[in-house]
Amino acid sequence: MRRMLIATAVAAAMSLNLRASQAYERPWCALTDIGGGVMHENCTIPTFEMCVQEVIAGNRGFCIPNPRWQGPRPGGRETGPRRNRANY
Repeated sequence: MRRMLIATAVAAAMSLNLRASQAYERPWCALTDIGGGVMHENCTIPTFEMCVQEVIAGNRGFCIPNPRWQGPRPGGRETGPRRNRANY
């Protein structure tokens, strides 16, 4: 029974066709200097403004567009509900 559950979970995960690394990637990367010439890269930041706050809050650094970000797929679901405007 346990093997069947594991096999089902693996099959479901494979059918989603999502890469594990892409699940946490966002459009902006904050690169911060952590000392000794070592830079830390954080590419989980959704907006430029949040990236700037991340860099200012930490050590010296800068923001760059994430080269691995692919964005939402065309024809995908929209985020958040839409409200209809009333015509007055």
